[in-house]
Amino acid sequence: MSDESSAEILADRKDFMQEHRAAYLQSGGKDGHIVDITPAGGYPFTAHCLIRYKGRKSGNIYITPLIYGIVAGEAVIVGSKGGADIHPSWYHNIRASETVEFQIATQAWLATWREPEGAEREKVWAYMVDLFPSYAGYQQSTNRQIPIIMMKPTEPLPVFTEADATGIRPL
Repeated sequence: MSDESSAEILADRKDFMQEHRAAYLQSGGKDGHIVDITPAGGYPFTAHCLIRYKGRKSGNIYITPLIYGIVAGEAVIVGSKGGADIHPSWYHNIRASETVEFQIATQAWLATWREPEGAEREKVWAYMVDLFPSYAGYQQSTNRQIPIIMMKPTEPLPVFTEADATGIRPL
């Protein structure tokens, strides 16, 4: 897959992703946590979180919905970008910070983050592919190693709102 075909996937799903994000934020997490993503190669009951992070260049605050899993008390997200040859912007922004904020359903946290390595990474990757099988195809389509971020909650936060985002990044 190329950056162009990844862009096609995002263009096809853009309305869905914007509506999903809006529903999650406007409901305080009551809607948007579990979503049917069978049209994207997923399952009818796929869990999504929101991540909130600061743009390393713009200084704006962004909120992005992502599929997540839980491994040993840490929330796990994947920087697939539909198999594009470059990492998603949110990944670079998280890497530029010591912490990330995330929300699952109606609960939000400040968290530390890390990237698993070696055998742990392989195990976590296999788990995330089980949650969303398209990740395997995305990895096959690019030469980059698709990153995995594991987030460990450190303190609770108020749930996210649309007003929290000072920047709107195209999804």
